[in-house]
Amino acid sequence: MASFHLRNFGCRASQADGASLKRQLLDAGLEEAESASASDVAVLNTCTVTATADAEVRQLIRRIHRINPTCKILVTGCYAQRAPAEIAGLEGVAWVVGNSHKHAVAEILAAPAAGPRSRDLGSAKVIPITGGSRPGDERAGGTPVLPGVARVAPADGPCGGQSAQVLVGEISDEFHFAPAFPDDRTRPTLKVQDGCNARCSFCIIPDVRGPSRSLEPARVIEQVHALHERGFKEIVLSGINLGSYGRDLDRRISFLGLLEKILVETTTVRLRISSIEPMDVSRDLIRLASAEPRLAEHFHVPLQSGCDRILRAMNRRYWTTQYAERIHAIREALPHAAVGADVMVGFPGETAADHETSLRFIESLPLTYVHVFPYSRRPGTPAADRPAQVEGSTAHERGRAIRATVETKRQAFLATQIGRSLAALTLDDHADGAPVALTSNYLKVALPGAELTPNTLLSVEIGRVVGGLLYGYPAAVSSRSQL
Repeated sequence: MASFHLRNFGCRASQADGASLKRQLLDAGLEEAESASASDVAVLNTCTVTATADAEVRQLIRRIHRINPTCKILVTGCYAQRAPAEIAGLEGVAWVVGNSHKHAVAEILAAPAAGPRSRDLGSAKVIPITGGSRPGDERAGGTPVLPGVARVAPADGPCGGQSAQVLVGEISDEFHFAPAFPDDRTRPTLKVQDGCNARCSFCIIPDVRGPSRSLEPARVIEQVHALHERGFKEIVLSGINLGSYGRDLDRRISFLGLLEKILVETTTVRLRISSIEPMDVSRDLIRLASAEPRLAEHFHVPLQSGCDRILRAMNRRYWTTQYAERIHAIREALPHAAVGADVMVGFPGETAADHETSLRFIESLPLTYVHVFPYSRRPGTPAADRPAQVEGSTAHERGRAIRATVETKRQAFLATQIGRSLAALTLDDHADGAPVALTSNYLKVALPGAELTPNTLLSVEIGRVVGGLLYGYPAAVSSRSQL
């Protein structure tokens, strides 16, 4: 029996893809190995949102090939969709399978001699699915760019003396879904939406993930039931652009409607929204979250920049005044909610004045945490060709300033939690030997002296803050279906 080792990179949607991949591989008769060093095949489910993400994958490929030269490496996911030739040129890579054919990975590995749509899948050759390369498709150092029209770039690198097999095509409108096999013992991710129709000027995701498409509501309900029956107390709903859920199915279907349907038709204990765009944070969604204890008190709302001029250059579809209105509405309705954001620094053309404007805007918001990252040039995006690219050292300093500002906010928020009783779920994690729980409002709490297994619902009393971690003790373990 062939063995495999799966590694996932990137966002929660990608992690959910990886969980489904793992289930398919096991169902196909492959055996999971603990490490790539002990496996016949290494499956890398990749991200390509930044150049750092790409580099991390390449580094891992080289390491796997060095420690286990007989291990065949299959690379799939967003990086595989964007730059198949670049990956296929790395020693040790046997297959490059884009998002367009990720659903066929198990079939490829389980029956390499007769894979999908080709009797030659097991041979050392590129497999064109649709189209061919077009003039002008290679930019920024020869990396192929894969927008809407599908094509396959030839592999020219060695893999045991042979060329890697490349399977990349146009991403269809179909939502390929397989029931998850959660690796997380406490908080499984259920991907209900994939792809994106927005065209932010810095983002490659619409090209590598395809158009927005949704899992039918009935299938979502089916999966929530299945996860609840397996004992999970919290389910994280994820997608590439969650707010666009349902628009491809029916005008009457919406993400808000999906949440209401789950809450009415299932008994799952807690739902958490992974991330949602500012213009999709409606008053009705905020009202639902404030009235329904089964919805986590947590909103993650990407900002990207607090400067209107840069937002326009990014092709973001809101003004800072609109963003602020929604964040303040959340805080008014849910005074103790976690409110997070993504912020990009060093976007092409961002001046010192633009950065200062963004910093002051972020300072004015009741945010509890921020993910700050430098702009990363993605070949094929409009921003990649813009003049006035910002120096990396400058972007680093701007990021440091924003993190320092938000850290002050976070510490103040943590202090307001002392003395409160919070609904929490124990994780498969420890801090200083103590079990750790995650609260509804997205705070980790260490519980010294408590003997609790992961996936236990409880109320915790918050006693103190040390650094960025809360410490408390269990007030009550829930024996009910909800807290």
